[in-house]
Amino acid sequence: MTQEEIVSRILRKDASSFTYLYDHYSKSLYGVIFNLIKNKEEAEDVLQEVFVKIWNNIDSYNESKGRLYTWMLNIARNTTIDKLRSKNYKKSAQNLSTDNFVNLLDDNSKETSKIDAIGIKVLLRRLKPKCIELFELLFFQGYTQQEASEELNIPLGTVKTNNRNCMNDLRTFVNG
Repeated sequence: MTQEEIVSRILRKDASSFTYLYDHYSKSLYGVIFNLIKNKEEAEDVLQEVFVKIWNNIDSYNESKGRLYTWMLNIARNTTIDKLRSKNYKKSAQNLSTDNFVNLLDDNSKETSKIDAIGIKVLLRRLKPKCIELFELLFFQGYTQQEASEELNIPLGTVKTNNRNCMNDLRTFVNG
């Protein structure tokens, strides 16, 4: 089937053309998505989203601007990047929260409970609650300062000032 035939049939919402498109391009698009996202289940979800976008937006494809595959590849890449930048993805891909980290240190059945050389528990207990909350977002969950500002519903300047002050407090505790 030629590119023109595929596009024409998808424009008519011919289900067999969608099956053809999926059978011929899904492995290639999945490879691009997986290379960026590095998670099988997430890559499969993004691939499904990509094919829905292709199906729904085929009328925006312009043959004079490039091949169908290139257009689909751009949709896959952009959808994957949007997913990686989304707040929900960052939250799902977060490191251990501070609570989990402290609980891990408290667990006497683990070898790590014997090692508190860097004094994480003590330092966390000495920080102000606003610092703990801010550090949780910025350092353990990977939020940007702008995202932390939105999450905490405080101005970006306040986040920056609090981060600087909390870091100074932490330095004071570490340096004694």
